[in-house]
Amino acid sequence: MPNPPEIEVVPDAQALAERALAHVVRFAKVAIRAHEQFVVALAGGSTPRGLYSLLGQGRLDWDRVYFFWGDERCVHPDNIESNYRMAFDALLNRIPVPPENIHRIHGELPAKSAAQEYETELSLFFNDNLPHFDLILLGLGTDGHTASLFPETPAIQEEVQWVAPVSHHVPPPPLVDRVTLTPSVINAAANILFLVSGPDKTRILAQVLHPTFQPKVLPAQLIAPTSGRVYWLVDQAAAAGLSLE
Repeated sequence: MPNPPEIEVVPDAQALAERALAHVVRFAKVAIRAHEQFVVALAGGSTPRGLYSLLGQGRLDWDRVYFFWGDERCVHPDNIESNYRMAFDALLNRIPVPPENIHRIHGELPAKSAAQEYETELSLFFNDNLPHFDLILLGLGTDGHTASLFPETPAIQEEVQWVAPVSHHVPPPPLVDRVTLTPSVINAAANILFLVSGPDKTRILAQVLHPTFQPKVLPAQLIAPTSGRVYWLVDQAAAAGLSLE
């Protein structure tokens, strides 16, 4: 049986970033103590930016931190829509992390080629074993997607490949192809941390966390590891539709 998620509500976006920072630092210290490295998959979108800015001010053993991404848009890494660029601007260019510790998805390639290349990189890093990230950061879209696992798309049913190309031509924008980790990889992580903020997420958050299981239309419900832990860190605006009694 999947482990039940842990849901924490904080007052606002700033508190969310600060609390997320505490989680990430704790996960990193535990991982480095256990196996001398911390392997994290970053999220895109606007919500994690505050976390990344705070993380860039902190002190971790950056030589032992390895950065991957949960998904990427098929744009050049300098494009404003690039998940890599957001993380680079907010975090990576502010810390002394070795360049070889950064494993971005090459979104400038066609989605299929980028997915194949990223899966090869994961295979090399994890010695051909199913990737086991110490932490995967995730967001939640207003349509119920997470990473680039969109409703009613083939990637949500992928059980063999670790990485999938995604054709994305319906809202939410940007309407560009994507590359995403598949559910089996995400669910193999030791820790999964959802960051959800704002009133536009109120309705969908309540639906995703409702007991009714509809993964084809609410792909975020697929994130249910049997050995790892799932944490939902949400601000009060997003949590307004939840019943947490």
